[in-house]
Amino acid sequence: MRYDLVIFDNDGVLVDSEPISNKLLAAYLTELGHPTSYEDSLRDYMGAAMHRVHDLVLERTGQRLPEDFDDVFHGRVFAAFERELEPVAGVVEVLEKLAADGIPYCVASSGSHERIRVGHRKTGLDRWFDDERIFSSQDVGRGKPAPDLFLHAAERMGVRPERCAVVEDSPLGVRAAVAAGMDVYGFTAMTPAERLEGATRLYGEMPGLLALLC
Repeated sequence: MRYDLVIFDNDGVLVDSEPISNKLLAAYLTELGHPTSYEDSLRDYMGAAMHRVHDLVLERTGQRLPEDFDDVFHGRVFAAFERELEPVAGVVEVLEKLAADGIPYCVASSGSHERIRVGHRKTGLDRWFDDERIFSSQDVGRGKPAPDLFLHAAERMGVRPERCAVVEDSPLGVRAAVAAGMDVYGFTAMTPAERLEGATRLYGEMPGLLALLC
């Protein structure tokens, strides 16, 4: 292994949550009078913290989303997670290999701590991620594409940025990792390769990640 720390994004990389959450986000925004398709949601919000949704709607329409927007949306998402959420195919094998080889890893997600933990409990990934391995955009002032979250995770884990590998599936996440001075491996299962410009390498199936990291 040529890295001292592997930093995973959560949604779409560890848990297969992007289709669920973006369908619900598109439906809720449309319900509130801001017509949004599933494809629009993936393009504009995939990999982003919730403040980006508020910021873009305000910028485009001059209207603010309701004060309870986040609470209502997360309630719908968590209910859907309980029904539908699964781990990303092959990610358990990747985590098993990292753990067996003694390679430190963590998760750094735009999602809230609650969202991360709800998803991990439902999918069984909580056995791999204790509190010391979980970092959220809630922990820093700016979410992706700012580098703050990845730099915070590296600092807390005691690893220099240049010794970190980031695993991402969103353009915002790739930009954040590059800005942090880290190598980044772009997962193209849901995102067209051309949208992950700047990634160190690209891969389409989770088992292929280990070969890239070594």
